[in-house]
Amino acid sequence: MPTREHHAPPPKLPLFARKVRYGGDYNPEQWPRETWREDVRLMREAGVDLVTVGVFSWSRLEPEEGELDVSWLLEVLDLLGAAGIGVDLATPTAAPPPWMAARYPETLPVDERGTRYSGGSRQHFCVSSPAYRRLALRIVEALAREVAGHDAVELFHIHNEYACHVPRCYCDLSAAAFRAWLVRRYGDVDALNEAWGTSFWSQRYSSFDEVQPPRATPAFQNPTQVLDFARFSNDEFLEECRDEAEALHRVRPDVPVTTNFMGAFKPLDYFAWARELDLVSTDNYPDPADPDSPMLSAFHYDLIRSLDKSKPWMVMEQAASRVNWRRRNVAKVPGEMRATSYQAIARGADGILFFQWRASRFGAERFHSAMLPHSGEAAPSWREVVGLGRELASLGPLAGTTVEADAALVLSWPSWWAMEEPGSPAADVTLADQVAWMYRPLYERGVTTDVCHPGEPLERYRAVLLPSLYLVTEEEGANLVAYVRQGGTAVISFWSGIADERHHVHPGPYGGPLRPLIGCDVLDVTPLPTGDEVEVEWDDGRRTVADLWVDIAADRDDGTVLARLASGPWSGRPVVVSRGVGDGKALYVGARLDALGLGRVYDRVPALRGAETLAAAGPGVERVVRSGGGVSYEFVINRSGEQLEVPLATPGTELLSGKPVAGTVRLEPKGVAVVRRG
Repeated sequence: MPTREHHAPPPKLPLFARKVRYGGDYNPEQWPRETWREDVRLMREAGVDLVTVGVFSWSRLEPEEGELDVSWLLEVLDLLGAAGIGVDLATPTAAPPPWMAARYPETLPVDERGTRYSGGSRQHFCVSSPAYRRLALRIVEALAREVAGHDAVELFHIHNEYACHVPRCYCDLSAAAFRAWLVRRYGDVDALNEAWGTSFWSQRYSSFDEVQPPRATPAFQNPTQVLDFARFSNDEFLEECRDEAEALHRVRPDVPVTTNFMGAFKPLDYFAWARELDLVSTDNYPDPADPDSPMLSAFHYDLIRSLDKSKPWMVMEQAASRVNWRRRNVAKVPGEMRATSYQAIARGADGILFFQWRASRFGAERFHSAMLPHSGEAAPSWREVVGLGRELASLGPLAGTTVEADAALVLSWPSWWAMEEPGSPAADVTLADQVAWMYRPLYERGVTTDVCHPGEPLERYRAVLLPSLYLVTEEEGANLVAYVRQGGTAVISFWSGIADERHHVHPGPYGGPLRPLIGCDVLDVTPLPTGDEVEVEWDDGRRTVADLWVDIAADRDDGTVLARLASGPWSGRPVVVSRGVGDGKALYVGARLDALGLGRVYDRVPALRGAETLAAAGPGVERVVRSGGGVSYEFVINRSGEQLEVPLATPGTELLSGKPVAGTVRLEPKGVAVVRRG
């Protein structure tokens, strides 16, 4: 789908010129007018300087079709602006008003079994519906005309969490839009048949009119049809987002535009989305009950920072304490909200916002925590909110500094979509698990990692990791091979280089365009029975174990075997192989090694060995550095429940206390230090 022109942001957005921004979603339509002034007073006490307004207010803004009422919104903006609180003006298109479903029932989405959703919730729309698109654009244009010129508006917030609850619609309107998309992609039906492999199971089409979305079928659906429907659905949402952004930019080209992402969210290709926005933002709700949450949250922020490396980013939503949508909604312990906020700032965020400002008394999210809880200023979490606001107000010099990463992890959304479709050797081999497996040791070693698209320039990185890059185009493969030839190091996991962009399996030993980097012939694959392990013997005689999966590989003269399978029916087969390619090298890992085994692979790559000071601190410590203008800021975060003495590489000034530090810094549980040098 061709990319339309969009307004590029200035090199440094005025939004972040003063300090790290702080605030959250503000929903004044839920409260009487007398509460608004109290809200503004308490926002100033908490250090809030940016709030999102209007995100779920369509039925208040347009109570009847064509009847616009923005007077209340302008009154709120006047109050906020007078208090020096900036506004992130949101478009309300994620929650259509009841009159739309009643008058235009075709706007309601349909699932793959033909069931049409009802209203009464949110995200209840078909993005391919002409009526929805017309009405959504009309309310956005009205906001642009009537509200966007207000002096308090500093940011535009398009929609909310695109595709969150209904990532794909299967109605007849979507079917027609899908067929039009296929005509643009393939041109004629013969090309479609070739790409979809329709000679299998008698699926050949004689006309595009015969094509339907991949609705419920008796057996497996056509894999390429499913992949193309994922591509189409992504493009439909993105086109709607562009329409809203362009309507706002026509009126206020000086105000940046964003929409809130959700980290590693499978339905939308955020690499493509980030190119269309002026800054990137995300919602992140780590589970306090999950011991992996700090690691998963770190990856979330590394991903968001990396989607467009030329643009700033911010946290649009996080929870002050608990959420409301898990089966058991565990609260954050004291200090956890602060630590998680600093984790985002350490990894490049220039703004920390929450959902939401004041806890709702009614509605589905009435028990979702907020900056201002039901118990108000008496709540223990309120003191943390105020304290964090005061600290962030002193961190102005951080805004605009960057996070430098020596390593990159390669991720492709089309590969993700294709890899997890039915019919693969193991349905429980998921990209999320593969990423966590390869990322965890980097997080624990303090190796800062960007996330890259396989087709983007990679020369800035000393090492690049490929966790199950299943679908690889010829161009992407050539880019990865060129990176290694020019002196880079690649670590490639099993189930990589399997299929092309049509979801057709590459012929020959597995690897496709990555074959030049693989120093063995991968002849077949075998998932292991659940709970089974195999032993792996290394070139120094030591042994580790692997589970889940092993490749059945054969030696080649151009590869150096670092480890072999040492048990099971494929004992003796190579499982970790190194190959020199040009000025660089590639390491292929043909099984899911345990932590010790994967650590042995990383130990052979200097860029992946990590910081000695972090290793000396023990588990539970994060270390990330931001720098710019000859100054560096080392963030050290104690995610453990114990007091720790954390070694420092060089002395500096701890910004939060204002005290000089050298040798070590003492951190309480969930404690944070920011050490300035230069």
